[in-house]
Amino acid sequence: MSARKKKITKAERLKQLQEEEERRQKEEEEARVKHEKEEMERLERQRIEREKWHQLEAKDLERRNEELEELYLLEECFPEAEKLKRDTRLLSQWNHYIQCDGSPDPSVSPEINTFISLWKEETNETLEEVIAKSKLVLNLIEKLRLLLLQTPSYDLEDKTIIQYRGSILELQELLHLKFNVATERLLRQASTLADLDSGNMEKVIQDENVTLYVWANLKKNPRYRSVRFSETQIRFEIPRILATSGIAIRLLHTHYDHATPLRPVSASLQGHTATVTHFVKDEVQKGEAEISKELQEEYKQQECESVSVCEEETKVEEQGDIEVQMSFVQEESEATKCKLEMKLLSEAVFAAQLLLIENANEKPCFCEDNEVDLCQFTTLGGVYHLDIFELPPQCKPMKGWMIVEILKEGLQKYIYPPESTEDFETENAFPPIEVTLEVQENVIFFEDPMVARWDAEGKHWQTDGISNVLYQSEERLITFSLETFGPVTLIQDTHINMPFQSWELRPLDVNKVLLTVTTVFTEIQIQIKENLCMLASVKVDNKKHSSTLEGRWMTPISLILALKETGLNIFPTGHSHFYVVINHKEPLVEIKAYRQLALLSSAFAFGWSKWNVECSSKKVIVKLREHLTEEEPVQDPNWTLLMFSGDRAQRLKINENSETFSEALKEETEFHSTLYHLVKDFASKEAMEKIRSSKCQFIDSVCYMLLSTRLLSYS
Repeated sequence: MSARKKKITKAERLKQLQEEEERRQKEEEEARVKHEKEEMERLERQRIEREKWHQLEAKDLERRNEELEELYLLEECFPEAEKLKRDTRLLSQWNHYIQCDGSPDPSVSPEINTFISLWKEETNETLEEVIAKSKLVLNLIEKLRLLLLQTPSYDLEDKTIIQYRGSILELQELLHLKFNVATERLLRQASTLADLDSGNMEKVIQDENVTLYVWANLKKNPRYRSVRFSETQIRFEIPRILATSGIAIRLLHTHYDHATPLRPVSASLQGHTATVTHFVKDEVQKGEAEISKELQEEYKQQECESVSVCEEETKVEEQGDIEVQMSFVQEESEATKCKLEMKLLSEAVFAAQLLLIENANEKPCFCEDNEVDLCQFTTLGGVYHLDIFELPPQCKPMKGWMIVEILKEGLQKYIYPPESTEDFETENAFPPIEVTLEVQENVIFFEDPMVARWDAEGKHWQTDGISNVLYQSEERLITFSLETFGPVTLIQDTHINMPFQSWELRPLDVNKVLLTVTTVFTEIQIQIKENLCMLASVKVDNKKHSSTLEGRWMTPISLILALKETGLNIFPTGHSHFYVVINHKEPLVEIKAYRQLALLSSAFAFGWSKWNVECSSKKVIVKLREHLTEEEPVQDPNWTLLMFSGDRAQRLKINENSETFSEALKEETEFHSTLYHLVKDFASKEAMEKIRSSKCQFIDSVCYMLLSTRLLSYS
C-alpha cells in the first residue's frame, strides 16, 4: 500500500506563491533593465550614426562647390563635341561643293528646286533608268532626314525646317510619279514582251532599294486565275472578272516607307530650347555691354592722365602704355565673350539632351476605327504598293514604224471592286484577292506581323479590309486576302523589346566601349568608338543572328534609325511610357546620371542593378567596377553598388545578393556631389588618367546612346 502524499498546508502554499511572485518580478526587472540598456545602446548608436551622417553631410556641403566646378569643366566636353559636329556639317557642305559631281546639295533650296524641275521635264524614262536615278533621290532624302535629326533645334530656324520637309515630300511624290510614268511606258509595249507559253507579259526588276513586279493580262483567259511570278514566291489569286479584263497588276515593293507621314516637329522641343537660348544670349549681350563699358572707362581714364603730362616724350610713352593696356582689356573682352558663348552652347546642349528623355503628358488620339497607332506600332520591311491598272493602248508596227496611242490622262487605275455593283448578277462577283508576299530578309519579326493598308483619304494606316492572314516564318512569306488594292505594309509592336531585362556598359579600349542590352527576345551589342557606333552582334532566342548592319560604323543617329528599320528597336520615345510599364525616374536625375556615366565609361564598367526598381524616382542605382583591360567579362565580378540622386552620390552597404533593400552607406565611405568624385576615392591612378584623357566626341556619343535607350527607366 503506497504512502499518502503529504498535504501542503496553507502557509506553505502562500510561501510558494510569494516566491514565484518575487521570481517573476525579478525576471521582469532584469528584462526591463536589459531592454533599457539595449534601448540606450541603440539610441547611442543612432546618435553616433546621426553625428557621423551630419559630419559627412557637412563635409559634402563644404566641398560641393569645388566638386561641381570641376564637374562643369569636365562636362565642357559636351559643348566641345557640339562645336566639332557643327564643323563637320560645314565641312560636309564644303566637300560637296568642291566635288562638283553634278548632284545637288539638298540643304540649298535653289539647287534642290532646280534638280526637281529638271527631272520633271524628263518624261521618257524607262523603269531601269528611274530605278537608277532613285538611288540619288533616296540619298538626297536621307541627307535631309539626317540634317533634321542631327542638327540641334537651336541651330534650325522654322523656315529651314519647313524647307527641308517640303523638299523631302516633293522628292517622295516625284519619285513615285516617275515609277507610274515608267510603268505606263512599259505596259504600252506589253504585247511585244509577251511570254510565248502563257501569252501574257511578266516583268521582274530587282534592286537594293526597290523590287518591281509587273504582269499584263493580254490573253484574258478566264481559267488563268493564279498569277505567280517566275523564280519568286509572289502570287495573286484573282477572281474571274479580273482574269477576263484587260488589266495589269503591279507590285512595287519599296524597301523604304514614303507613305507614312513625316512626324511633326515637337512644339515643346522648339519652345524649350528657344527659351534657354534666349536666356543665355541675354547673358552674353549683358556681359558684352559690361565689358564695353569697362573698356570705355579705362580708355577715358588713360586719356585724362595723358593730357595732364607736360613732356612730349612722356606723352609718347604714356600713349604706348594706353595701347598695351587697351590691347590687354580687349583680350580679356574676347576671353569673357568666348566663355559666355560656351555657356550658351552648354545650356542649349543640356536642354536638347533633356528633351530626349522627357515624357509626353498626353497620349496621342487616333479617332478612326481600325486606325494604326504609330506611337504603338512600327512599319517594317518597306511598303508594298499593290495596283491594278487598265492596260493602255498597245504599240502597233506599221511600215517599219511603231505606232502607239498615248492617252492624255496617263495610266489609269482599274477600280476593284467598282463603286457600283448593280450591273453584276452574282452576289460574290468581287471576292477578296488572295496575295502572297515575300518578307524582306534583313527585317526581324519577334511575333507574327500584322498587315495594314494605307487609307489615302485619311492619310493613315488601318487594319480593316484584310483577312485570312498567314505568316510562314521559315519561308518568310505572308499570305492574306485583300478587299481592295493599294499600299500595304507589315507592322510590329514598337515596344516588343521593352522593358529591358538587363544592360551593361563595358570599356574595350581607349575611347571605345561595348553596350549590351538584353530583352525578352534578343541580346543586342553596340560598340561605340569616338563619334561612331556599330552593331557588334545580335542574338535571337540565345542564338547568333546575322545582320547586314554588323560591322558597319556610322553616327549614333544613323545606327538608331537603321536598327529601328530592321525591327531591333530598343529606343523609347516620349510616348513609350503609355505602352510600357516603366521604372520612372526624374528627368533631371536621369540626365545627370547618363552624362556622368559617359564621363567614366572609358575606365569603369556599369551594369543593371535589381535595386534600381526599389529606390524612389528621385534616385538611381547602378553597379560599377573598374575595368582597364579588354578581357572577356568575368562571370561573377566584384561589383560595387552606387546610388545617385542628381546632387549626391554614395556607395551602398548592400550588394546584388542581399535579401532586403537598404540605402545604408558603405562603411568607411563618404558622400560626394558627383559620381566622378565618388569613384576618385577608390579608383586607381590609371583609371583616372583614362577618364581625363577621353575624347569629347567619344563621351558625347556614349551619352547620346544612353539617353536614347533610357536604360535607367526602361530596365
